[in-house]
Amino acid sequence: MDDPKKWTVLKSEYLFRRPWLTARRDHVRLPNGNENDEFYILEYPNWCNVIARTVKGEFVMIRQYRHGLGLTCYKLPAGVVDPEDASPLHAAQRELLEETGFGGGTWQPFATLSANPSAMTNLNFTFVAVGVERIDAPHLEPTEDIDVCLMQPDEVRQLLADDAIKQSLMAAPLWKYFCLHPL
Repeated sequence: MDDPKKWTVLKSEYLFRRPWLTARRDHVRLPNGNENDEFYILEYPNWCNVIARTVKGEFVMIRQYRHGLGLTCYKLPAGVVDPEDASPLHAAQRELLEETGFGGGTWQPFATLSANPSAMTNLNFTFVAVGVERIDAPHLEPTEDIDVCLMQPDEVRQLLADDAIKQSLMAAPLWKYFCLHPL
């Protein structure tokens, strides 16, 4: 079914193309006839993250420096859905193992969000993994410096309450998780 609110792209040009960031400028016409000749779109690959709980019920969290904010933050294990990944689930399982050494357990899809549906093309897929165990050492990329933290549910809930989890695509699914699984 056609969306009567959809804009018509009259012209599109790429301004910048890199593996992790592509920017384009679209000239668009809105359904009311108005035009915007400078609407900017950021194209990113899809992302994934994992709310992982160990067999003992601990959350598998990460502390990592985030250069955009210049802060070391708590976050979920996460990463890019690579073209080689069979699915977002496969990417999430790979990222959890690579970043933390944890794997196994029972997995289910939990949330699919957009960082900014107005100007970004990708989605972020969150999965819940219950009963994960350490099965290997982390295998970090040369640009990763990660501390793996096993935390109790009340500690993670307190991080949220204190605004200590800055990544909105991680905080939102965690808030949802605690709404569905109160302490």
